[in-house]
Order: sequence, then structure tokens, then C-alpha cells
Amino acid sequence: MLKISKLHSGYNGNEILHGIDFEVRPNEIVAIIGPNGSGKSTLLKSIFNLCEVHSGKIMFKDKDITKLPTHDLIEEGISFVPQGRQVFSDLSVRENLEMGAYTIADKEVVKRNMAEVLKKFPFLKEKQNDYAFSLSGGQQQLLAIARALIQDPELILFDEPSLGLSPKAMKEVFEKIQEINKEGISVIIVEQNAKQAVKIANRTYVLEQGRIALEGGKHLLHDKKVKNIYFGGE
Repeated sequence: MLKISKLHSGYNGNEILHGIDFEVRPNEIVAIIGPNGSGKSTLLKSIFNLCEVHSGKIMFKDKDITKLPTHDLIEEGISFVPQGRQVFSDLSVRENLEMGAYTIADKEVVKRNMAEVLKKFPFLKEKQNDYAFSLSGGQQQLLAIARALIQDPELILFDEPSLGLSPKAMKEVFEKIQEINKEGISVIIVEQNAKQAVKIANRTYVLEQGRIALEGGKHLLHDKKVKNIYFGGE
């Protein structure tokens, strides 16, 4: 579905990623873990055209999307949930969801997608007229996820979805990501909670200093080096 070859990218002329090869197959959850500054978020932003791609190729469903503008990427079927629960706090829940549908011209499609999303997130239906700032941190993150789903994506990029959440809210977010995947949407998740990310992922890439250091499946949960560095030796 998504295939990245020899990707070099970064910001303001500074290279962060050094020749990344990466892929996501249909209906997969792929996790990206690694230390701070290793390039995890940069990889997501490279896919979503939010940083400088110096060289390499990004293919989505056999189409070269390397230089496509972000709004075109949404229309191609890729959505992005950035870190930090980025919602429009002074807008209502419903207005936040409508903001997610700005690339969809057909009002009937927007109406249908809105109904489907509110069905998946019943608490948002109850709170659709409330301001986003009145939601808890976990609810705001679920709102950000719902806003991405309004776009009817085939692939969603999650950047640190559990950041700053309580254990209960974190559990709800990871469960929702798995539900979304079961509906046939592929997922890439960058996550500091490495153990949880590896648990829900079909495959995991470990990034170190802008390069792929390791790739594997759930067996990484038992890899001594990975456990010691990323799971606190558990």
C-alpha cells in the first residue's frame, strides 16, 4: 500500500532521515519506535509533505506521492493525527469534525461520513455542541481521531497518540486505533509507549539516528536489546 525507498528528508536544509526504506501493507498496523530525535515524527511528516524531502520516493497504491501537496494526499486517502491533541479549542465538537471534511466537496458525502463517525464515537454525538476545550485530554484525542476519520482514509498516520494521557484514556485510544484497523484502515503509529505500540502492531521499525536499526514483529517484545532500551528492561 505504502512503500518508501531511500528517503532523505529533514528541515531547513538539515537532513534528519538518511536513506529510509519502509513499507505498510494493506490492513496493517505498523509501529515506529526509537529514542527522541531519531526521526520518527519526521518520517510521518515526510509522508504527509510537512517537511523537506531531499531525495527518495514515496509510493501510495502504486502512485508517486513524494511531492503531492497535503490537501491532495488527503484526497488520495491518507490522514494525519498530529501529536498534542491538536483540536480547535474555541470551536464546537461538531465544527471540529466539519473542519476535517474541508477537502470533500460533496455535501451528501460529508453528511454520511459525519453520521458514521458520530455513530463510532457516541460521546461526541452527545457533546457535539460543546466547545472542544471542555473535553478531557483523552476525549480531545478521540476527537482528533474522529476528525481524521471524517476524511474516509485508507491510511492514518498517528504521531504520539498517547502523549500526556492518563492510563485509562491511553487504553481507550489504543483500543480505538485497533477498532479502526479492523475496519480495513491501515495505520502507522509513532509512539513513545513502545511496548504498547509493539503489542498492537503487525510489524515494528526501530529508528536510531535517522536510520532503520531493526525491523520485526511481536517477537521484538522478547528481544533483549529492545526490552532493555525501550521497555525499561521489563
